[in-house]
Amino acid sequence: MTQDNRALDRIDRAILRELQRDGQLPNHVLAERVCLSESACLRRVRRLEQCGLIAGYVAIVDQREAGYPDDVFVQLTLASQQQRDLEAFEAAIRDVPEVMECFLMSGTFDYLIRIVVADARDYERIHSRTLTRLPGVARVTSSFALRTVMRRTELPIR
Repeated sequence: MTQDNRALDRIDRAILRELQRDGQLPNHVLAERVCLSESACLRRVRRLEQCGLIAGYVAIVDQREAGYPDDVFVQLTLASQQQRDLEAFEAAIRDVPEVMECFLMSGTFDYLIRIVVADARDYERIHSRTLTRLPGVARVTSSFALRTVMRRTELPIR
């Protein structure tokens, strides 16, 4: 968002809350819920999209039902932190379909990665055939999540 668009009013916040709960909400229903006319509501949604606050719309697929019941969190360290090495690793990790999130970190390791897997054997395959072969990888430390306590898809809107 540009500096001019950063101030969200009560209606913008209400629109964002409603669309985070249901991105397929028809405009006439959204307009009714936020107390606007349909045309005014649509203009606001388009403005929120154009300024980048609404980045897109997706379907949230149930991970377990899709055959990936387990999450593995990987702490990965590269042999070098030179910019070209970071860029090579980051380009390669984007091509691993089981990687759901990858964060460049400060601290004792370089990247924190969330990987979805079917089971331990599936992770072993990804570890030996993919992770350890990525550019510059020096160390991989993995932890299986025992269960998901909570997972949010809605950002708090202030």
